[in-house]
Amino acid sequence: MSDSEPVVAERSASGAFIAAVVVAVVVGIGALAWCYSLQSHLAAADQRLADTDKKNADLSEQLEATNARMAATTETLSQNVGATQKQIDARAAAIMAAQKAENAETAKLAQEQSATEKQVGAVSTDLGTVKTDVGGVKTDVATTKSDLETTKSQLQRVMGDAGVMSGLIATNHSELEELKHKGDRNYLEFTLQKGAQPTLLSTVKLQLKKVDEKRSKYTLTVSADDRNIEKKDKNLDEPVQFYSGKDPALFELVVNNIEKNKVSGYLSTPKNGASAAQ
Repeated sequence: MSDSEPVVAERSASGAFIAAVVVAVVVGIGALAWCYSLQSHLAAADQRLADTDKKNADLSEQLEATNARMAATTETLSQNVGATQKQIDARAAAIMAAQKAENAETAKLAQEQSATEKQVGAVSTDLGTVKTDVGGVKTDVATTKSDLETTKSQLQRVMGDAGVMSGLIATNHSELEELKHKGDRNYLEFTLQKGAQPTLLSTVKLQLKKVDEKRSKYTLTVSADDRNIEKKDKNLDEPVQFYSGKDPALFELVVNNIEKNKVSGYLSTPKNGASAAQ
């Protein structure tokens, strides 16, 4: 072996080492570059992730706000729908009530029409009856005359409390009217109240003192010619007699109705003495 061979061998080894070193340096630089690049990518990824989280948070807030608005809108719509439904129900009820009232009015009109038709029929029947009634009126007139004659016959004379036969006695208003029409005496009607002041009739005063409704008796005081006459426990329809006047004339009073604390009847006076006082 020559001396140049070791030298070549050494050079080859050095070149290989240098090459290896260069390769290692290049690989190290590449690794550093790759690490830096990876770090930059990671930082960018972290930033994008942070931005994404922020966007997600914003979206969540917006979603919650949207949900709240939707809930409020839903509640408002629900209330509006409820109010609208109530209005619809009220309107429907009003329409039904109006329809019911209209039906009732129609039924009432039909009933009134039917009643009118019945009345027309009844009027027609009444017109046919009128002729019969006209004939009956004549009969009623004749009956009335007969009743008047009967009333006259019912008027009677009674012995008075003074022992004098009385004139005709009226026991009710119709009989009294008959006596007035006869014109024989003056007849003055009265009503006396127990406890009241004396009542002036003709030339005398009458004052009721006592009433016994169950026994049909009464007591009164007659004031005439400056003297008082007590007529005690007199009966219903009994002629109560007394004399009065300058030329004493017979006065008669008759009570024909007795009530609680009250009596009514008439006073009979002579034609020649009491008409002016009446």
